[in-house]
Amino acid sequence: MSPPSLTTVNQAIGQEIGRTSYTYCERDAVLYALGVGAPSDPLDADELKFVYERSNDFQVLPTFAALFSRDLHSLFLQGEIAGISYNPMILVHGEQQLYVMKPLPHAATVDSICTIRDIQDKGSGLLLVVEISSCDQAGDLLAIARMSLFMRGMGGFGGERGTSRKVDLPHRTPDSVHEEPTLTKQALVYRLCGDANPLHADPSMAAVGGYDRPILHGLCTYGFAARAIIKRFCENDAHRLHSLDVRFSYHVFPGETLLTEMWQHSPSEVRFRTQVKERDAVVLSHGCARIKD
Repeated sequence: MSPPSLTTVNQAIGQEIGRTSYTYCERDAVLYALGVGAPSDPLDADELKFVYERSNDFQVLPTFAALFSRDLHSLFLQGEIAGISYNPMILVHGEQQLYVMKPLPHAATVDSICTIRDIQDKGSGLLLVVEISSCDQAGDLLAIARMSLFMRGMGGFGGERGTSRKVDLPHRTPDSVHEEPTLTKQALVYRLCGDANPLHADPSMAAVGGYDRPILHGLCTYGFAARAIIKRFCENDAHRLHSLDVRFSYHVFPGETLLTEMWQHSPSEVRFRTQVKERDAVVLSHGCARIKD
C-alpha cells in the first residue's frame, strides 16, 4: 500500500479512535500474574501475594493495566485507522509506555479511551503513537498507556520525523541482575489474558511470520521485566512502580531465560534492559522505570 497523504495524517492526529469497557476480577489479575511468570517461588509468601487472592497483602501487578484496552487491539488489525489504510501484517509494536496513577483495585470495571497522539514520518515507515486513558467507575484516572506502532513501508508522506526516545545506560556494572526462565508453554498461558494472536500459539502461523516456532508476546516479556524491577528495587511492593517504558527490540521464544540488567539512575529512576541468555540478544531496550517512595 502507498503512504497516506500529509492532509490525511494531519487530520488523524488528535482523533479519538475507540472506547471500551473492561471488567475484571481477582481471578483475571491472578491469571495475568501467572502469565508473566509469577511466582518465581510459590513457597515464598512475598511472591504468592501476586497469585493468591486470599493473601493478606494480595496485590495486582501494575502492568496488568496494559490489558485494560485489550478489546481495542482489534482496531489495529482492521487495516484502516482514521483514514489511513495499511496491511495489518506490516504493523510492529515498537514501544510501550505505561503510567499507573494509583494501586490497581482487586476487581473493577474500567473505561478506556484511545486517541491518536502523534504520527511521525520515519522515512522507512510511519510511526503511529496512540494514547489510552483508563478510568474507574468513579471517573478516577487509573492508568495511561502509550503505544508506538510502526508501519513498515508507509513513510515518505512528508510529515515530521519526530524525535526518538533514547535511554542511555551507565558505563558500569549493573546494580542488579535478575535471571528468570520462561516456561515452554508461557505464551499459551499468557494468551489467556486476551491476546489470542495465533503467532504465539500456532507453529504454522509462526512460520508465516518467519519464525521456526511461536514467539512470546512482547507484553509478556514486559511483565517479566516489571516483576524484576519490583523485586529488586521496590522491596517486592508492586504499588511502588509508577511507570515503565520500553522499546521492543527482538523476539523471545518460550522456554528461554530472561536476564534483566538494572541500574539505579536516581532514587526514583531505574534504567534497564532485558536479554535472552541463550542467544545473548537484547529483547527490551531503552528501559526506564520510575519508582515511588
